[in-house]
Amino acid sequence: MAQEIERKFLVKGDFKSSVVKETRITQGYLSSVPERTVRARVKGDKGFLTIKGIGNESGASRFEWETEVSIEDANNLLALCEPGVIDKTRFIVPEASGLMFEVDEFYGDNEGLTVAEIELPTEETPFTKPEWLGEEVTGDVKYFNSMLMKTPFKNW
Repeated sequence: MAQEIERKFLVKGDFKSSVVKETRITQGYLSSVPERTVRARVKGDKGFLTIKGIGNESGASRFEWETEVSIEDANNLLALCEPGVIDKTRFIVPEASGLMFEVDEFYGDNEGLTVAEIELPTEETPFTKPEWLGEEVTGDVKYFNSMLMKTPFKNW
């Protein structure tokens, strides 16, 4: 099982001039309990099944296991998911040291919310914060996708 280390931020400005790739994502949760989430995802033309463990004290690190599945299987799993499918476009924006920001622009009940995540090799890894990066929300559960399906941005 791999360790996922990421920090999450609100987006406060225009990042799109730096985008190198974008992909539409639809995802749902077979289990959304904090101790473990099980997610089905269609990302572009590929399907995935992901299991994530509970985060550490800072919320930046947790176990993650992911495997690619067929689009057909991913769509069948989405039909079994808890209510509240997440729909978003993910934009990839390079960071100065070679890392990548993943910026998610949400639709539907989460329209108006845009968050950026950066995966890091360690929690202490330094990175350059672009001007469009806003408040850090790492560890704030209301910004977890598994929570956005239960309490969407429009209801805040």
